[in-house]
Amino acid sequence: MKIAKVINNNVISVIQEDGAELVVMGRGLAFKKKPGDDVEEDKIEKVFALKNKQTSDNFKMLLREVPIELVVVVEEIIDYTKNTLGKKLNENIYVSLTDHINFAIERHEQGLEIKNALLWEIKQLYKEEFQVGQKALEQINQKFNIELPEDEAGFIAIHIINAEMNEEVVNTMNITKFIQQIMTIVKYHFKAEFDEDSLSYFRFITHLKFFAQRIFKGTHYDNNYDYLYKIIKEKHPDAAECTEKIKKFVKKEYNHELTNEEMLYLTIHIERVVNR
Repeated sequence: MKIAKVINNNVISVIQEDGAELVVMGRGLAFKKKPGDDVEEDKIEKVFALKNKQTSDNFKMLLREVPIELVVVVEEIIDYTKNTLGKKLNENIYVSLTDHINFAIERHEQGLEIKNALLWEIKQLYKEEFQVGQKALEQINQKFNIELPEDEAGFIAIHIINAEMNEEVVNTMNITKFIQQIMTIVKYHFKAEFDEDSLSYFRFITHLKFFAQRIFKGTHYDNNYDYLYKIIKEKHPDAAECTEKIKKFVKKEYNHELTNEEMLYLTIHIERVVNR
């Protein structure tokens, strides 16, 4: 294995026979080394195989600035996330989460704390991801003896959700806010709380995530379900009335006109989450 590029004393890149690039880390791995030199394989601590070239380039740039100890901890957090949630994550999380945690530690050391305006919503809507965020804070504390605030568990959860949904962080924040707005409309309409441990609640939240994605991307479901929606409205009038409120809200706040198919699915999910 030969060095393709020296990033810093601890990080190099190598090119495999199939042309794929690996980012390789190890203490002193590249000390006094240059491209073309053999890699001292006994010094290798971590190997990252990022398929997207832009992600790989961004990661290499980030590794110039970030301590190797932090990169190791972030990889442990990502591995724990994958094993705990059992979900695929966009590989860009290696860049976004490393960068965020590095910046969070720097801010903490300077006495600058940023409040997470969506902390309550994240706790309610993404319980598993938030618990992973709390575990990440424990790992950071154990490694660096730094106690980051609970707000950071929420921010870490957002990065995880972003990687699950292949969204930009700002979009994930907007989606989270949107979901909470819709949930509030439903709660006030029925004057009821939800069973947040129920399968119906989980399905409703999942539906709202993808519903929000379509709204922010300006896409629609529209398969001409007018007749079926009419039947569902007659069968579940209270849920349909709530859906009409959501339609007006979405039009006013997001300038998105709901189709009958979207109204149909919303009505079905609302009926389930309220009455099961």
